[in-house]
Amino acid sequence: MCRHLGYLGPPVPLSSLLLDPPHALVTQAWAPRDMRGGGTINADGFGVGWWPPGAAEPVRYRSAMPIWTDAALPSLAAATRSGAVLAAVRSATVGLPVVETAAAPFTDGRWLFSHNGVVRGWPSAVAGLAGDLPVEDLLTMDAPTDSATLWALLRARLRAGEPAPKAVAALVAEVTAAAPGSRLNLLLTDGTQLIATAHGHALSVQPGRGSVLIGSEPLDASPAWQPVPDGHLVVATATALEMTPTF
Repeated sequence: MCRHLGYLGPPVPLSSLLLDPPHALVTQAWAPRDMRGGGTINADGFGVGWWPPGAAEPVRYRSAMPIWTDAALPSLAAATRSGAVLAAVRSATVGLPVVETAAAPFTDGRWLFSHNGVVRGWPSAVAGLAGDLPVEDLLTMDAPTDSATLWALLRARLRAGEPAPKAVAALVAEVTAAAPGSRLNLLLTDGTQLIATAHGHALSVQPGRGSVLIGSEPLDASPAWQPVPDGHLVVATATALEMTPTF
């Protein structure tokens, strides 16, 4: 499965999330500690999205390479600061393509999205749900994967004006009903809020003074990290955090 993280707060170098901590995302890529449901390494690509100061929409950098092999990333991450970040490393489901466009974060306007898990029985299990999407959305998906399908389904709800927490919770419930046993840790941000689910995979949160960090695994040994119980929805800003048993 994959590993992902989201950050909101004062601007920090991307390297402080991706590379520098003892259990940073780059370490989780090759030495994850809690890969529930299988998998031992996350070598099938990575991506990071962030908001430059004053920007209305995020910038995104993705690759099909393992994160630790990207020679350009250390200097880019050290030189780039942001107060809103979403990043992920990928472990592709067997049979799905390993291409740059299959790596999270997926994006649309101000939104960034990541999925850690698997949709059981994809694509047939969710074909009925996807059948309600505009044909153009299906034809322009980033990649033929379960994660990209989830993003297309969630994006349709967001475009229809559904509040982000409600849209995420409803999607998890809908996909769980259609594809029982799916692992659906979702992470969504618009640069001002983080919405995350713990549904079949590990998730932890570290609230701070004017900041919040959500990740598949803690980045360090700080006691401020709190595990998110399975079946919970997390809605956070830099100054507020709510965990709700939803699923």
